[in-house]
Amino acid sequence: MKDEGPRQAVQLPAEVCAQLGLEAGTPMQLVIKNDGVTIRPEPAERMRNRRLFLVWPLIVSAVMTVGVYAYWVMQGYETMSLTGGRYSVASFVIGCGLVTGVLMFAGFFIKTRNEGENRFSRQIYWRNFPVILLAFGVILGLALLGIFWVFGQMFPGASFDLVTAALVFLVFILIANACMVAAALSINAAMLSTLLTLVVITGVVISMAANGERRWWQYNLSFLGTKMASYAWQFNLTLVMSALLMIALVDYLFVQLHEQYPHNWRLTTLRWLLTLVAVDLALVGLFPNDASSHLLHDEAAGMLVTIITVLIIAIRWLLPGVTREFLYGSYAVGGVLMLLNFGFRLFRYPSLTAFEIQGFALAFGWLLLLFNRIRVLAATGTAVWRVTVMPQD
Repeated sequence: MKDEGPRQAVQLPAEVCAQLGLEAGTPMQLVIKNDGVTIRPEPAERMRNRRLFLVWPLIVSAVMTVGVYAYWVMQGYETMSLTGGRYSVASFVIGCGLVTGVLMFAGFFIKTRNEGENRFSRQIYWRNFPVILLAFGVILGLALLGIFWVFGQMFPGASFDLVTAALVFLVFILIANACMVAAALSINAAMLSTLLTLVVITGVVISMAANGERRWWQYNLSFLGTKMASYAWQFNLTLVMSALLMIALVDYLFVQLHEQYPHNWRLTTLRWLLTLVAVDLALVGLFPNDASSHLLHDEAAGMLVTIITVLIIAIRWLLPGVTREFLYGSYAVGGVLMLLNFGFRLFRYPSLTAFEIQGFALAFGWLLLLFNRIRVLAATGTAVWRVTVMPQD
């Protein structure tokens, strides 16, 4: 995407300017993409026009605070602890923040998607909306849990009078709601990629930490999803959530790509291969490495390696405009994966756990780079000029 050239004057019919509320000299952007032309406010102006949206998080947070304060008074509480226990500021913030945050994200996402502007969110299929909503809800819940866990370590035993506790509740509930509204207004491919990374990393790391005492590394990475592991559901849910987010991201990106490359069988093949990777990843989580589903787990894991290997080999022909650097990097990743595979199978080096962790990190990192290349390719050919709107006489 390029944004260059001096600001030019663009004349529009006076009736159009009046309908859009534009005055003479209004700064705008003229965007050319996919054989279409769009005139829209500049980014700063679009954010100023959405300042009213920031009022809603404040209103909802204030109403929730009044309701929670009234509940505390009716229950006869005189003080509220910051963290710990069922009745604490932390528990009320986490519970109420999740409910209001998810609802506000859903409301603003739907409103934004139905706007007339050519926004990114319009290219997200409705069937993927529940997955995105669930993912943002999980991230919000983990963030609130982490923040109050840190506060519990920093201020053990801290408690407040009801007024102070209500103010603390208001601050955190407002931050949670405002962040969810901001996410709904600015969701795009980069955000979905970041969300996918956060879900994978946080889910796997937390599962590793929760099973530290069980010495999971003496078995294999798949141990984290078995019945012998603590919170195995969390590890398996991470894989399923990651798969669903990957499907949403693939749909999102290829909707844009097919506008530039209609009826391209190579891109269609690439899309189906990436979708198969996501489906296979979900199957690894749905069939943990327990005795009852061991064979299914191994088949799914082996198929995942096979599909990614096919992708690395075929990316030269499937991805338009692939750079030499990305191609050589892909082959290097494939070569390292093969070395790790043969090293483990023939010489038992590295260990099974090290092989799985290194292989997963390499494959997942390469997929993220591939998604970034596709995102850059989808934005190719977009030109932006700064213009000034002038009504016609």
